[in-house]
Amino acid sequence: MGLFDKKYCDVCGEKIGLLGNRKLEDGNLCKECAKKLSPWFSDRRRSTVEEIKAQLADREENRGKAAQFRTTRAMGEGWKVLLDEEHRWFTVTRARDLAEANPDILDFDAITGCRLDIDENRTELLREDADGKEVSYVPPRYEYSYEFEIIVSVRHPYFDEMRFRLNGSSVELETTAAQQRPRMGQPQTFRTAGRPDPETSADYRKYRQMGEEICQALEQARSGGREAAPAAQEVPAEIERESTASATGQWTCPACGGANTGKFCEYCGSPRP
Repeated sequence: MGLFDKKYCDVCGEKIGLLGNRKLEDGNLCKECAKKLSPWFSDRRRSTVEEIKAQLADREENRGKAAQFRTTRAMGEGWKVLLDEEHRWFTVTRARDLAEANPDILDFDAITGCRLDIDENRTELLREDADGKEVSYVPPRYEYSYEFEIIVSVRHPYFDEMRFRLNGSSVELETTAAQQRPRMGQPQTFRTAGRPDPETSADYRKYRQMGEEICQALEQARSGGREAAPAAQEVPAEIERESTASATGQWTCPACGGANTGKFCEYCGSPRP
């Protein structure tokens, strides 16, 4: 078969356009079918056609869970961890409409761990001298940047972790030269500026606390979730919810299923219907 011969998707049978082929171990996959795979799945090239068909069938079953998902707790900014504590489900997604996006819906029992990684990078800052050349400051100055990443370890047939970044842009801190008072008859000197304390940054503290909150919530979900309501409460749950909704003006978001009281959904931003 030549390089420019027509190729067809071994899953859906449709012709694959130029640059649209996604190679499998024993066949070809069109980009439309590839879009339906889990975003956390990274082993496509070593997967067979039958394995991909099985995953796509599971993804269609997942669509039913996504439609039933009712957000009771949301954490994060761009990427969000959403909990459905009634079904004991969770998902990690950037989508607002879960039914349309079909993110992977996992049981709390699938969680095997969660950790927050804070990656620190250091870049030397340079200045321009009289000749227009970039030279170091004396003493050297550095810019420190921080990335906050959550890694949720899971038991799943197609992936074993869900890895995503909390901060949309880097949290940056810069060193400044610390001037020393000269002694009598001695030239002005500087001491080398040390690494800044990242805890002085409000953004650093915000994302660190956000990551810790997510990991703590997932660990609690895995170990049984929040504390149960007192046994003395005899009011049926449905009646209580209706009473609470009536008293507070609570409404359910048609896009993500979250419970709200304001004009906009606090989970996905959709307006109150």
